[in-house]
Amino acid sequence: MNDLRQYAPATARNRDPILGVLARVVPAGARVLEIASGTGEHAAYFASRLPGVSWQPTDPSPEALASIDAWRAQGGVQNVAPARSLDVRARPWDLPGDGRFDAIVCINMIHIAPWAACEDLFCEAPAHLLPRGILFTYGPYRRGGAHTAPSNEAFDRSLRARDPAWGVRDVEEVERVARASGLRLEEAVDMPANNLCLVFRCR
Repeated sequence: MNDLRQYAPATARNRDPILGVLARVVPAGARVLEIASGTGEHAAYFASRLPGVSWQPTDPSPEALASIDAWRAQGGVQNVAPARSLDVRARPWDLPGDGRFDAIVCINMIHIAPWAACEDLFCEAPAHLLPRGILFTYGPYRRGGAHTAPSNEAFDRSLRARDPAWGVRDVEEVERVARASGLRLEEAVDMPANNLCLVFRCR
């Protein structure tokens, strides 16, 4: 049988620091919706270490969906639901049940997508968050219009060379979009390799 699991090299480096923040901000027994789950490595890893949390992974790519389900099966993780096709830009989102969650997690999407995808994420998220729910994002960001490290600046150039619509975003611009949707930035956590976790909460 073919192994459909895909691998993202950065996952092994960033998963434990991200898990440390998630374990603190995601309540016990939470229902989590993951946007742009990619390979599915994060979903399987986080759910296995947060056993009381139920995890709904999503992605628009058929290859990613197959990889997510392969990681889920390989790990025997019971609290990860089958992967669901979802494009953040296709609003309203089609989600199971009442479509509402305690937390929405989005890792390494905002810079590898057009700016409209970030706007759609924040515009749609409040409709799918329970009261006081959180939207959690992770990735590289600029602050005050400036890169936080030369490596991030080089990364930004490489992203824009691949697609001019991509690029490292300003925290302040993301926060502006969040505020317009009724989400406030509660916490910005410095992470290894000049990344940030941003924790937004429904007002």
